[in-house]
This record gives sequence, C-alpha cells and structure tokens, in this order.
Amino acid sequence: MNQTPSLTFASRTSRTLGRFALAIALVVGVGICVPASGQAGGEQNESQIARGFAIVPQGVTLNLEGRNRALVGLGSYIVNTTGCNDCHTHPSYLPGNDPFAGQPEQVNSAQYLTGGRQFGPFTSRNLTPDSTGRPAGLSLTEFMNLMRTGVDPDWTPASGRPQILQVMPWPVFGKKTDRELMAIYEYLSAIPSLPNNPNPGP
Repeated sequence: MNQTPSLTFASRTSRTLGRFALAIALVVGVGICVPASGQAGGEQNESQIARGFAIVPQGVTLNLEGRNRALVGLGSYIVNTTGCNDCHTHPSYLPGNDPFAGQPEQVNSAQYLTGGRQFGPFTSRNLTPDSTGRPAGLSLTEFMNLMRTGVDPDWTPASGRPQILQVMPWPVFGKKTDRELMAIYEYLSAIPSLPNNPNPGP
C-alpha cells in the first residue's frame, strides 16, 4: 500500500515532465518556423532590405556605424521607391540623366534630400541629418508624430492653431507601421548631412 502513492507520484511526475518536454518542443518548433525578423513576411522584408541597399543613389554614402542595418536597408527601400526624391531633391536628377526625358537615370546626389523644391508658397524641407544626426532636426518621436498627424514641426502653441502640411503626403505615410516609419528615420539618419539646397525652385 505504501508503493501506490509513490507510483501515483511517479506517474504524475512523468506526465508533467512529458507535457513540459512537449511545450519546449513546440516553442523550439515555433522559433524555427518564425522568420528572423520575428514577424510574418520575413523573406519579403529580407528582399526589401537587400533591394534597399542596391538602390541607394550613386554618390550617396551611408554611415552605418551604430545603426540598425536592417532598418537602414528597409528605410532605403521605402524612401527610394515612394517618390521622396521627387519632392525633396532639387533638381531631382543630374543634367542629362532624367528618366522622364528618356535618359539614363542618375539622382542628383549633391542635393539628395536637401529640400528646395517649391510648390507655390511651400518649399520642401531638408531631410538630411542636422549637426546632432537627427533627420530634418527631428527626434524619432517628433518624426513619427509628423508622419501620423501632418502637424508642421515648426508649430508652437503660441502661434495659434496647428498648421497642417499641405504638400507632404503625410496621410499616406501615416498609414505605415511603426517599424516602417522607424526604418525611414534610420535611413535618413544614415545619409550624408548637407546644408539646405542653395538653389530652391519649382
């Protein structure tokens, strides 16, 4: 009779250990199946990251020191495939290298994302890092708020009603995920810091 409780205990212990082993196996199995990025579409992200590095404009040297390489690559993919250059680089292409004129494409790397394109009373901003390394002089929080709300970063409560950016397609960019916006910011942090475009124009 004294053996029954110990057998019952042994049986329970064995079942518990078996369940524990199964749980570990499931966790390990899930870990193997989940993409390295930790989210669905990992292979697509890897493809976009690789493509992002491949399409950095010729003459633009990235500073990857201390930066998340995957975010920089993804950020390049987003920035360089969504028309940022069209509005924030003036002129967008080097003379004789405008693809819209049937010429071989070469981005104007000397003014890459330094702003200066004018849309009536509005002038696109310089997106390159400032002296502290912040794109357009914005912290990540400020940048994400701008992209989500469109509120002009130069607005202050003392100036009255918030001014909403009128040309920047922030309603489109504001729909991106936090990771995508962080990637844009990381890429903009890695491009060369340049002064405002000295020759703004339409």
